[in-house]
Amino acid sequence: MKNYLIEELYEEDITKITDALTELGFKGPLDGIFYIPVPDNILQPEQVEHHGECGPYFMALEILPGCLKMELLVRARNKMRCSCVAYANKDQRNHMMDYLDEFINDLGVVI
Repeated sequence: MKNYLIEELYEEDITKITDALTELGFKGPLDGIFYIPVPDNILQPEQVEHHGECGPYFMALEILPGCLKMELLVRARNKMRCSCVAYANKDQRNHMMDYLDEFINDLGVVI
C-alpha cells in the first residue's frame, strides 16, 4: 500500500486534528479512521463515469499514536471492489497531500 505519512506529532496536536476532522464530518466507522473526500474536479475519467454507482470517492486517513497515515488509494464509498478504485494519479496525490498539509497548518500544527 502506498501512503503519505506524517510523523512525530505531539498528542495535543493529534487531538486537535482528530477534533477538527470529526467536526467536518469525516469520521469513518472505526476509531481513528477518517474519510477525506476527493474533489470531483480531480477524479480520473473512470471515476467520473462510475460516480453515480460507486462514488463519492475518498482517501482513508488513519490516526495513530504520534502520526497520520493517509492511504494514496482512491476508494469508493458505495463499492469496495471496482476498477474505479485505484491508486491516486499524480494530480490526486499532490492535491490530497497539499490539502492535508494545509489543513494541519491551518490548525497551527507545525510539521
